[in-house]
This record gives sequence, structure tokens and C-alpha cells, in this order.
Amino acid sequence: MSNEKMENLLNLALDATQAEREKSMQLEVGYDAAERAWEVIVKFSGTQEALAARLAERFPQFSDRIRLTNLQNEYAVLILPEQIVESVASLNEIEYMEKPKRLFFAVDNGKRASCISALQTGETPEGQLTGQGVLVAVIDSGIDYAHPDFCNADGTTRILSLWDQTIPSGSVADAGAPEGTSEEQKFLQAPEGYVLGTEFPQEIINLALKQPTEQQRNAVCPSRDLSGHGTHVSGIAAGNGRASRGRYRGVAYESELIAVKLGTMREEGFPRTTELMQAVDYCVRKAEQFNRPVAINLSFGNNYGSHSGTSLIETYLNDMSNLWRSSIVVGSGNEGSSAVHTAGRMVYGQETRVQFAVSGYESTLNVQIWKSYADEAMVSIASPRGTVVGPIQRIQGPQRFTLGGTEVLLYYGEPSPYSPYQEIYFELLPVRDYIDSGIWEIRLLPQRIVLGDYDMWLPSGGVLNAGTGFLYPVEETTLTIPSTAAKVITVGAYDARFGQPAAFSGRGYTRETNQVKPDIAAPGVEITSCAPGGGYAARTGTSMATPFVTGSAALLMQWGIVQGNDPYLYGEKIRAYLIRGAQPLGDGTGRSYPNPQLGWGTLCVASSLPT
Repeated sequence: MSNEKMENLLNLALDATQAEREKSMQLEVGYDAAERAWEVIVKFSGTQEALAARLAERFPQFSDRIRLTNLQNEYAVLILPEQIVESVASLNEIEYMEKPKRLFFAVDNGKRASCISALQTGETPEGQLTGQGVLVAVIDSGIDYAHPDFCNADGTTRILSLWDQTIPSGSVADAGAPEGTSEEQKFLQAPEGYVLGTEFPQEIINLALKQPTEQQRNAVCPSRDLSGHGTHVSGIAAGNGRASRGRYRGVAYESELIAVKLGTMREEGFPRTTELMQAVDYCVRKAEQFNRPVAINLSFGNNYGSHSGTSLIETYLNDMSNLWRSSIVVGSGNEGSSAVHTAGRMVYGQETRVQFAVSGYESTLNVQIWKSYADEAMVSIASPRGTVVGPIQRIQGPQRFTLGGTEVLLYYGEPSPYSPYQEIYFELLPVRDYIDSGIWEIRLLPQRIVLGDYDMWLPSGGVLNAGTGFLYPVEETTLTIPSTAAKVITVGAYDARFGQPAAFSGRGYTRETNQVKPDIAAPGVEITSCAPGGGYAARTGTSMATPFVTGSAALLMQWGIVQGNDPYLYGEKIRAYLIRGAQPLGDGTGRSYPNPQLGWGTLCVASSLPT
């Protein structure tokens, strides 16, 4: 029997065998096979202390294995032995529980197109805006802290704090550490209140920067950005351009930075939503500690969920957007043209058939169907060999079928306390090495129709092989989660070189709630910014568009909060200002605004300030 206080995917994961979880790209996320433990996100009532006491009282035999990381506004991340997950979810104190999801990553020309250059040089009535006095927080793959663009003229760092979630607490080796390094500097700890990773404060980074060799520098602060993604994003938002004599200077180039390198889970190499939530919590707490406004950059997401803003990570980001003087900016993802979404409307008495192709050597795949709970339809699935399973019983909980060389796990969901929508989830797993390739088909035969609308999603993030996707994709509602959260600023991408929307950019609006997302678009094609090692590189994606808006939010906060023109210029008000200044894309199409590709228009910060 499924637990209604747990999301559908977690219920299915708990029912799955270890072999099934290991084959899946979704079900195993959050599970530690060695410890036989799950990491989960919970929304709870009461205090952290009361919840911890209740867990200790109820499960005393597991007290040494239960770990609780408290987040703000009654959210927490728990690590629980597998055998007590459902019992914990059933506690009165627990309102809802989800498992973590994988996250996927989604300057000179861009600044001109976004009306930023004039503000930086003081050519506007508002004077020069550089981000001074505002924090820019980048939650990503890390940062090359030794890059000149993140250092002041005297060689000291502009980074106030660096939290590397991938370096185990207390594990910083003293081998090669320079003479005079204290034991406290050699063996640093996780930030207070967290159990993950190692925190490097500004003084440790400055000590590392003084070392004569890279080996000695890494011995003091071994955090590295292996992919270069976070370094690139940080450079767009706040790089000062020292390595290029100002040519590739970022937006808020005098802001100080907070950097979080998200954890990667062993061999899978993808961070989790639980790590992202802790990182956002950390950045807001640090901003309060330093008494500075903060603009937080999130350049990635995933496809699992209703895309209506109702998952715990989305509601959490909404809550955090209301805390402190903060602004959270999220990229819309790169799924606009990737054939991972389709949609339609069921009509009573007419069978709907949705086809998707599976290319060769696909080791796993999942399909989500989201619809109104008021609509009733019988569901069948047909394999490429023509074998059909269904109509499938409409019973809550997991079901299993085998079609040729593919095992199908099905979960028929119910509405939750946080979502009124119904999910039908298919997980396709190989009986041996790969699932059956060819054209699969999902059939919907309506029995009772009130609204009739449905959406289907495949996994995001480029994890599928070329050729796998819906045969008739729908490019709208391809925003990745959490860019669908109501109170974050969602950013799409366009090509500023040719004045064209970027085909890859995730498109709106949100499902069912139909909120305008993205809010705004920024340059995201061939953007030159910082690369590890002190140089520069060009990258493309909504990941590159997002920091233009993050840096712009910092400029607005400087004008409003730091300079005293508007002490309440943060959160929803930042978005309102950005929308106010948004400009139509000058491609001669005469498109109306807002629209699913560009939201309210393209970023123009100079026009966003009151005249």
C-alpha cells in the first residue's frame, strides 16, 4: 500500500528491487546501497528540535543513522535507514516527503544588448552601477578562485565564502601545505548547521592565493571547478575582467561573491535537488550574516514533476524568495527543441495514441503523464513488437509488466497535499542490457472527461541517445524544474548576434497554472566568459543567459538598497522592475508579449530603473 504523504516516485522507488533501481536513471537517486539508506526532502510542522526529538523517541535503535539538516521555513533534508522511511513519512510532524532528483546544467556583446554597458560606465542619469555592496551567489559546479577576474587588484579574493559540497568535512590533507599553516586551516569543516562538504572562508582562499605554486595553493584550498561551468557563469554575473583588461568584464563586476560547488553523487556525476536546497539556504544565511542583499544564480534543472510549481523544491524556493533581501534567478533549461515533451487534449469516446521513438542502446527511460484528476481514462502501452499491455487497472501504487526485452514499472498516482494533479509514471528498464528500440505507443481511452488536457515528459538534460523522443513533440511547456517556481525570476535565452530566439531555450507557460514563464530573456548563445586556468571560453545555453539577469538584479539592488533609492528593491519587486524595462526582440516578426519563448521581452536594465 502506498503512503499518500510521499510523492509517487518515492513510493515506486521503495517498492522497486535494488536491481531495478540500479538500472533506472531516476529511481536510484537518493539511495545509498552501501548504507541501505535514503536521502529525502520533507516539509514538516514545528521546530527542528521537536522533529529531532520525535525521531529519536520513535526510532531509538536508528538514532546513530538518522541525519537531519534543517533548512529554513520548516523544510529539512533527512537521511533515513530504508526500513523506516515510510514510518517517518507517517509521523504527524511530517507534512510531505519527496526523494531527490538529478539536476542538469543547462560577454561584451551580451552586455550591450542588455543595456548594461551604459550603467557600468555611468552614462545614465542613475550614475555608475557596478554591484558594489551586493552579494552575487553562484550555485554551480564550483569556481576557479585563482582566476584574475575573481581577485582584487592587490591579488586578494572577491569571494567571501566557498562551500565545496564534494570535499568531505575534515578531509583536507596537509600534504604540501605551506609552512605556518595552522591545524585549523588544514582541516576545515562543513558550514555550521550542515553535514555536507567543506567550507573555505575568505581568509583561507587568500592564504591559498599567496602560495608560490599551484600544488601549494591546492593544498590550502583544494576546491576545483572541473567542468568550468560555474566559473563561466560566475564570470558573466560578476567577473571584473582583469585577465582581459576589461574586455570580458561581467555585469556586477564589483560585487563580492559566494560560491557553492554542488555535490556529485559518486559515479553518476549529477548533483541532487537536496544539495541545491541546502545551497540556497546557505547563501541566504550568509547574506544575513554579512548584512548584504544577495542575488542567487541557479543555472540548471530537471524534467520530473507537473511543471506547475507544486513540488517541494519549487515551494521551498518560493519561501526563500520571501526571506531576507534576496532575489533568486533560474534558467528555463535547454529542452525547447529536444523532443522530450508532448501534449494534447483527450476527447470522450476517441482513443488518443502518443508515440515515442527509442533509439538503439538506450539503457533506461521514463515517461510521465500528467492530467487533471477529474479526467478518467484507461491507459495501455504498446511495445515496438506490437505487444500491448492494458487497459491498465486504475489502482494506486506500483504495477509491473514485461514486454519483450523490457520491464515496465507503472505507478498510478493520486493528488497530494501539494498538488491537485494526477501522474501516471512509466519506468522502462532492460531485462538484460538495453530496452527494446523502435516506436513505443501510449494509448489513452477516455472514460470521463472534464478538461481533457494532458502533458507527457521524457527525461531532460541530454541523457537520452540521439533519436529518442516523441514523434510529435510540443515545444511549449518545456521549462525545466525549478524554473517553474512562481516567485523566482525565470530566464530564457536568445541569440543577441542575430536578434533571434534560441531554439533550445525552455519555453512556457507553466502547466495548468499558466503563469508567464520565462519572465524575461537574455543573451545565451556563444557567450565569452571566464574559464578555469585564467583564460576565457565561449559557451551557449540558458545557463549563460541566467547570470546576465542575476548580475542585473545585483545592479538594481545596489541602486535601490545600497544607495537608498528603494530599500525594498528585492524579491518580486526586482522581477517587476526587470519586466518594466523588457524590450521586444527586434527581429521584425511583430510577435506579441508576453509569449512562451521570451516572456515579457529581452533584458534591458537601463530601462528597468525608474526615470
